[in-house]
Amino acid sequence: MSSTFTGQLAAFAISDTRPNSAALKMAQLSALDWLACGIAGVTEPVAQILRAQALAEAGAAQATLFGGTAVPARMAALANGTISHALDYDDTHFAHIGHPSVAVFSAAFALGQLQGRSVSQIIEAALFGMELSIRLGVWLGRSHYQMGFHQTATAGAFGATAASGRLLGLTPGQMEMALGLCATRAAGLKAQFGTMGKPYNAGLAATAGVEVAQLVAAGFEANPEALEGALGFGGTHHGEGNRDAALQDLGRVWLCEEISHKFHACCHGLHAALEAARSLDLAAPEIASLTVRTHPRWMTVCNQTAPETGLGAKFSYRTVLALQALGKDTARLDSYSAALCRDPRLVGLRDLIHVQADESLTETQAYVTLVRRDGRRLEASHDLQTPVAYELRQERLMGKVQALIGAERSAALWAMLQGSGSAADIAAHF
Repeated sequence: MSSTFTGQLAAFAISDTRPNSAALKMAQLSALDWLACGIAGVTEPVAQILRAQALAEAGAAQATLFGGTAVPARMAALANGTISHALDYDDTHFAHIGHPSVAVFSAAFALGQLQGRSVSQIIEAALFGMELSIRLGVWLGRSHYQMGFHQTATAGAFGATAASGRLLGLTPGQMEMALGLCATRAAGLKAQFGTMGKPYNAGLAATAGVEVAQLVAAGFEANPEALEGALGFGGTHHGEGNRDAALQDLGRVWLCEEISHKFHACCHGLHAALEAARSLDLAAPEIASLTVRTHPRWMTVCNQTAPETGLGAKFSYRTVLALQALGKDTARLDSYSAALCRDPRLVGLRDLIHVQADESLTETQAYVTLVRRDGRRLEASHDLQTPVAYELRQERLMGKVQALIGAERSAALWAMLQGSGSAADIAAHF
C-alpha cells in the first residue's frame, strides 16, 4: 500500500472493507434525501436550464435525468448534481461544511445505471465516496473553506471520483491517478452562494468524478501526486494538510454516520437558530428584538441582511427567523419567495432581528435571545450535533420526502433503496 495520503485514500476507496450497519443505513437515508431533492427540484429555473442543455446535446442514452430522458452519463451527473442541490435542501456534514450526497450520488447513479449495477452496489460505492470526500475535506481544513472555496464542489469532486472509480473497478494505481486528475478538475466558489452558481458547483463536482474515472479506466495518464504534491491541489487551494486527522480510524470509524439532514428548506447554517427559536414563544406581534449568536464562519455564508429573492432568503438569518415568527413553515419550499422578501410585515420584523458572531460557539450551535414587548427576556440554544435516534431521523426525513414528492413515490423509492433493485428501477421514478 502506498504511504502517501492519496495512496491511502485510493486504497480505501477500492477496498473490500465492510461498512457497518449504521453507516449503510445513513447512506440509504441520504440516497432517499438526494432523490427527493432531485425529483422536487426539476421545476427550479436552474434545473430547466440544465435539462434543456442536456437534451439539446446529442449522445448515448446512458443515464436518466431528473424529470426523465436518458443522456450520456457525464451529462446526467452534471445536470442531476445541479438539480438535486437546486433547493438547497440536501444533507450536510459539518466536519468540512459540505453537502456529501449531491455530487457523489449523482455520479454513482449515473455510472451505476450505465453499468446496470444494483441499488446496493451503488449505495455502497456512494458511501465510500462520501466518506472519502469528508476525510479529504478534513485534510483541506477550515482555511480552504474560509478562503472562499465551496467544499461541496472541491472535496465533493474527489468523493464523486472515488465512487465512480469503485464502480468501474479501478486498480489502486488507477484510483490514485484518478484522484490526481480530479485535482485539476475540482472547483467551486462560495461567491456563487445565493445564485444558480451554487447548485451548479455540485453538478461540476459530480461530472468531474464521472469524467476522470472513465478517462483513467480508458488508459488516460495523469500525475497521481497532484492532490498533495508540489503545486498540487492542497497547496494551491489553501489546504491545511491535516493528514492525521483525515486518516484517523479510516475504514473503522465512518464519519458518514454524523451526516445531518435538513428539516428546514434553507442553508444548514441557519438550522440551529431555527431549532432554538422553535422552543420560544416566537410570535411576530410580541417581538421587541431577537438576537442570534452564531459561529463567525456563518457570517459570510448565510447572513444576507436584506435578500430580494427566494433563493437569497435561504441564506439569511434575519429572513428565515422572520418567516418563522410570522407563522410560515420553514420546511416548505413555497415559504421562500421574492414576494415574501418584499412583504412589509417581514421587512419590519426583519429589522428587529440582530445577528452576532460568537467565537465561543461551535459551527453547529446557535444561541437565541428574545426580548418581548412586555419586557420578558427568553433564551434558548441548539446544537445540530446532538445525536438523533435513527428511528426519529427516519420519521422526520420521511415526512420531508413525502411533502416533496408524495407518499406513494416515497414509499416505492424507500423500498427499492433497502432492496435489490437496479439503478434503472430507481430512474423510472425520476
